[in-house]
Amino acid sequence: MAKLYFRYGAMNSGKSTALLQAAYNYEERGQHVLLAKPTIDTKEADHVSSRLGMSREVDFLIGPDASLRTLFAMHRERARAAAAETLLPDAGEAADVACLLIDEAQFLTREQVDDLLRIVVMDRVPVLAYGIRTDFRTEAFPGSRRLMELAHSLEELKTICRCGRKAVFNARLVGGRFVFDGDQVAIDELTPQRVTYESMCAECYLSESGGRLG
Repeated sequence: MAKLYFRYGAMNSGKSTALLQAAYNYEERGQHVLLAKPTIDTKEADHVSSRLGMSREVDFLIGPDASLRTLFAMHRERARAAAAETLLPDAGEAADVACLLIDEAQFLTREQVDDLLRIVVMDRVPVLAYGIRTDFRTEAFPGSRRLMELAHSLEELKTICRCGRKAVFNARLVGGRFVFDGDQVAIDELTPQRVTYESMCAECYLSESGGRLG
């Protein structure tokens, strides 16, 4: 049975690396996958890139108002048509999409996550969604919250804080200084103020925030 998987972790926990590895594993076995990411993630534009240097172009981008199931159906049909062109006459049925992989899934809307479940249950295609659970204020992203509610399987990808403990939060720095107010989304390293992030354990986060949460 197809399932909806949500694999989450603090920044630098290897989410994009894990996604690219999953895509490779499918394709090594001759299966076709589709990669997608929300347009709000302007870093690397139309590519999934890991901090280890691996990069791959996505098959489609997801706008904030887009019907994700409609986008998937369109690109699934294109993939089927492309596979059919490689078949010899009477060689059998063209390969279908074996899996949909979503990068930066925290930026999806609630409705788009609902579509992911429909793709799994109604279209019978597994979905692997990778993302961050909470923002720099320790508040859940709408997409992540809905994935936590709907996913068949939840898996935490772990990384460590500067102190050596497990990191669970994502602290924001602007110009090298920690900030705890601002818009929920600010893509790192792409603004004049140089926005960056640091993965932190709860103790280090509370130390920097003066005990503040949210």
